Amino acid sequence: MYRRPLQFAARSVAHVSACRAASAGGKALDQEACFRALAACQQAGVSSPLVTPCRTLHVATQLRNVKETRQHTEEEVGAFTKLIEAMGFTGPLKYNKWKIKIAALRMYTCCVERINYDEFFEKCTLPDTLNSWFLVAQLHVWMCLVRMRQEGREGKYMCRYIVHSMWEDVEQRSKIMGIDAIHRKEAMKAMTETFYAAIFGYDEGILSDDCVLAAALWRNLFNRQCEDPRQLELMVEYIRKQMQYIDALDGDDLLLTGEVKWRPLVEENAQSILKVVKPTYNDAGL
Repeated sequence: MYRRPLQFAARSVAHVSACRAASAGGKALDQEACFRALAACQQAGVSSPLVTPCRTLHVATQLRNVKETRQHTEEEVGAFTKLIEAMGFTGPLKYNKWKIKIAALRMYTCCVERINYDEFFEKCTLPDTLNSWFLVAQLHVWMCLVRMRQEGREGKYMCRYIVHSMWEDVEQRSKIMGIDAIHRKEAMKAMTETFYAAIFGYDEGILSDDCVLAAALWRNLFNRQCEDPRQLELMVEYIRKQMQYIDALDGDDLLLTGEVKWRPLVEENAQSILKVVKPTYNDAGL
């Protein structure tokens, strides 16, 4: 089927008019051109196609704006970096790897030296043993891992050395305590299983409600031997406020320094660190 000449001419005039208006920077259509296009359409007995180009232009503008403001949710890496990381090596990072390793060691040190373990043993009724120390230490290491996993490839690289520093420290402490090689190997195996089981449980708890987090603490930290619910409440509150505090720290500073300060276990007024939006009132006080 071929188009009739009059209808084809009318559509061409209308389309040219719409294109001129669009190329003029979004200004209104020229009135004389619009009248000519509409008159041609009426004489030809066809509907005006002026709406279609404008609608198409509006949709195209929206799509272009969406593409321009798109945020990258994942870090883009090259094909070479993906290849060497698939082979088990670490690709180029934003910061020097040695600086990140030193920061990882310093962050683990903050998990060990800036924690009052005696207070945790007292408040949670835990025995003063190497295993109890490890349970409290792994809880703080886990919170650091959760925070650093948000820093892309550099944060994941740092997490590896935080965990590596933890196992090196645990082995050295067991040697100082005089544990023989056979029992030390068995203890390290049991601690490894406990650590990764606790990681899964704490991850599920931090993403869920307080009941799930309390259940994870009851299984891992208290070893299913907690009869006082106030102890679970204390630890759930401690983890929530501690995670909120760590999330507010600058990621680049953590990658370069590894400095972490911990909020105390018991606070008289444990309030949110975020600034509360104060209500605004009018002249009448309403």
